[in-house]
Amino acid sequence: MNLRGALRGGVAAICIASVSAPVALSAGSAAAQAIGQAPKANGLTVRAAQAPDFTRIEFRWSGRAPGMSLRRDGQNLVVRFARDANPNLSGLKVAPPRWVRGAEARHVGGALELVIALTDDAEARQGRADGVDFINIYAKPPQAAAPATPAAPTAPPRDPRRPNPAPASGVVAVNFNKADGQTQFLTTWAAPAAAAVFKRGEAVWVVFDASVRLDLGRTPQNGPHHTKIQVLRGPDYSALRIVAKPGVPVYAEGQGNNWTIALGAGLQPEPDPIKVARDETVSPASLSANLAGAARPVWVNDPAVGDRMGVVPALAPSKGLPSRREYVEMALLPSAQGLAVEAFTSDVQVVTEGDIVRIGRPKGLVLSPASASADSEEIIAGAPQPAAMPAVVDLENWPKTGSGGFMARYAALQAAVAAVDPADRQGDIAARMALARFLVGSKLSFEAIGVLNAAARKQQTLLGDAEFRGLRGAAKAMAGRWAEAEADFSSPVLADDPSSALWRGYVAYKQGQWVDARNKFAGGAQAMNLFPAVWQARFLGAQADSAVATGDGIGAERLVTQALKLPKVPIVDQLELRLIQAKAFELQGRKDKALKMFEAISKATVDRIAAPATLHAVQIKLEKNKISPAEAAKTLDLLRFRWRGDGVELEVVRALGKLYIDQGRYREALEVLRSANKVLPDLPQAVALQNDLYGAFRTLFLDGLADGMQPIQAVGLFYDYQDLTPIGNDGDQMVRNLVRRLVDVDLLDEAAKLLKYQVDNRLNGVPKAQVATDLAWIYLMDRKPEDALAAINNTRTTILPPALNSERRLATARALMTLGRYDDALEVIEGDKGKDAQDIRGDIAWKQRNWAMAGKLYEAALGDRFKNPAGLAPSDEAKLMRAAVAFSLSDDDASLGRLRTRYSNLIGTARNPEGLRVALAGVDGVASSADFSRVTAENEVFNGWVAKMKDRFRAAATPKT
Repeated sequence: MNLRGALRGGVAAICIASVSAPVALSAGSAAAQAIGQAPKANGLTVRAAQAPDFTRIEFRWSGRAPGMSLRRDGQNLVVRFARDANPNLSGLKVAPPRWVRGAEARHVGGALELVIALTDDAEARQGRADGVDFINIYAKPPQAAAPATPAAPTAPPRDPRRPNPAPASGVVAVNFNKADGQTQFLTTWAAPAAAAVFKRGEAVWVVFDASVRLDLGRTPQNGPHHTKIQVLRGPDYSALRIVAKPGVPVYAEGQGNNWTIALGAGLQPEPDPIKVARDETVSPASLSANLAGAARPVWVNDPAVGDRMGVVPALAPSKGLPSRREYVEMALLPSAQGLAVEAFTSDVQVVTEGDIVRIGRPKGLVLSPASASADSEEIIAGAPQPAAMPAVVDLENWPKTGSGGFMARYAALQAAVAAVDPADRQGDIAARMALARFLVGSKLSFEAIGVLNAAARKQQTLLGDAEFRGLRGAAKAMAGRWAEAEADFSSPVLADDPSSALWRGYVAYKQGQWVDARNKFAGGAQAMNLFPAVWQARFLGAQADSAVATGDGIGAERLVTQALKLPKVPIVDQLELRLIQAKAFELQGRKDKALKMFEAISKATVDRIAAPATLHAVQIKLEKNKISPAEAAKTLDLLRFRWRGDGVELEVVRALGKLYIDQGRYREALEVLRSANKVLPDLPQAVALQNDLYGAFRTLFLDGLADGMQPIQAVGLFYDYQDLTPIGNDGDQMVRNLVRRLVDVDLLDEAAKLLKYQVDNRLNGVPKAQVATDLAWIYLMDRKPEDALAAINNTRTTILPPALNSERRLATARALMTLGRYDDALEVIEGDKGKDAQDIRGDIAWKQRNWAMAGKLYEAALGDRFKNPAGLAPSDEAKLMRAAVAFSLSDDDASLGRLRTRYSNLIGTARNPEGLRVALAGVDGVASSADFSRVTAENEVFNGWVAKMKDRFRAAATPKT
């Protein structure tokens, strides 16, 4: 065999790109013709997208859409249009979506028919939206089984928010158990069932809000605690009527889908009491009950009495009415679960609105009249008297105890509350308010809140009383319950009260609302002198600190000086005032004086004062270069554990995070900033801290501060804090920056993991498809074509831009080519005339040993590159080498000579000049087949393509200006 024959038969089988199992095609085969043919004009675009519950196929026409008809032919769906077209169905053929097996186009009588093969479990429905025809394909619904027993009476529609607790069989077994001296009846439902358990006469009723057959099975008709069991059923309920022995306690306990009804003394907890009261919000008169998890009311016939009862079942846990309540037209029965109404008239109505049960009649119930409000009068001799304004606290007179001491005074005031006649509403209010004043004056704020809350529950008109609101607001502010205090002080009855304005300013200051605090303090100036000195000092200090926070150092200094002149101010409050004064000096630029004060205050034994003083001292020293950043960081790191729980902690963390970033300790910076980002989230310091945290992350991964880290270290840091990635373009740019660095150093697995996380967890729609396309390219660079196809197919949608659709087709075609599915690859890019698509066609022709076509396509891809004297790029050099080899193997000496003439001057600057010289010399110019084999066995084209893709990722990582 001569040299030319040896090369055709053997060497070509192992040339440039490791060809696996090539499929031979004759020159006249369909695939060979498809490489060079231009596709026909296409007026119809077929797009497929897949959702978890259905697949959608859309038909978009370039002009006016013709009529579309749909018919089912077995498992084939035949879609007929009124005119002809030549759509690209590669997406439905190569990788069909769920419930689709394939598709083909038929041209019948000048019209187009698309035959879509469905899976056995598929159903389809035609639709049209926004001028586009579509077909939704989904799983067939399961066939309903024929009922085994006669259907129950028709029930009203169930609450759509709850699953139906009735099992498919329509039967619920009632199991019997004896445990710990109790008789227990157990039921298990298909979903949590609402139940009502109550007593009426000798019977214990158990009513469920589902119409099923309760099967007693072997449950005995009598036992230690009962003598009879009767099963009843209505259109919307099923029930047990258990005749119990006298005095037997009843318990109901629900857990998940199970209910246990127990007769006899046991350890089960008592049910939560149901609160029933006159409904003051509606007219005519009615009752309302707060019943969590209330279901729709049902009316149950009592066979023993012959009347109907209104029953409101409820979901677990248990809540009931401890005793019977009698009214003129109805009574509420004692219950262990739910609510039961014994109606004395036929027009009693029971309705539920969420968790509220309303009971009434069309003309209203006969109830006691609502009590009218009245001014309170003091009825206890020597009791604490109201202050001059509603929100003023009297710390001099209110806490006086007399000769008996605190406990005697406290007991006397409590006894006065208990001794008031329940019908004496004014006396009850006066006694409770006197006790609350004593507790506030004694600085027992939590106890005072409890007394005032109890008073409001019993006498609801107190909520409109100015002193009650002011006193409870002051107690809540003293307890640090700022939001609750603000709610009381914001009551309309205190809108124009100056004493409340001071408290509102103090609450706003504690919540970090500096400007609002200053405005509110200004509205309470005329009430300042009515407060004791200690609270005057605190109000002035808060006003001064708010001035510092808003940049008014001179005003802050003036307010502190005024506060320090007050008599009998406790030493701790004086230290707080001095701390604010030092801040004012720092703000005015008098930092040496401020530093001396901060250092002195930092030695205090009260950490809430010493901690901020230490922070400011460290910051001033660092600014004046009296300590190094490392020393400052060490001090602040200790300080953040010394004092926690307010804005000071957040300020320390912010300062420490900035120091760490300045020192290049990025991981420690993010860690310390995150450590306190959920502390008191409503404070402005918390908002600033959150901004610092996100800002540090952006600086690292968007502005390039992390570029000095090793790529794998940068990725590890990104993974640990990836929840900080912003949504939108900035977040996508961060990921592109990291992917570019990973691709540059061939860490393709890590780059793929990073992109896959974005696809699976962060993105939707077009951004998700774009990132999935980048992921597919990474997989192809890493020689993982199956994963590349999965990335493309799992993110299909019908709303992608044409450019992105084209790129996804190119990635699909390259993956199919790598898998040896050449015909499928060619069909996917059938209508694409772009340079990348031509490169794929050339590679396929090479793999199929269609040398003439391969040479022609590779030379066409090079274009006029020979006119540029600059050195060849790796991809161009590989194409030139392949073109030369292909022309040699196809005996096209003229084309080979043309290449030799055009590119000989570029051999000297090539990366592989010897290989290029051998390829351009042709078969006749090679001394031995071994030389030619060595040239063609190198995977130059793939390496050149990878280099080209790296350039693409570098370009994507460069923000557009």
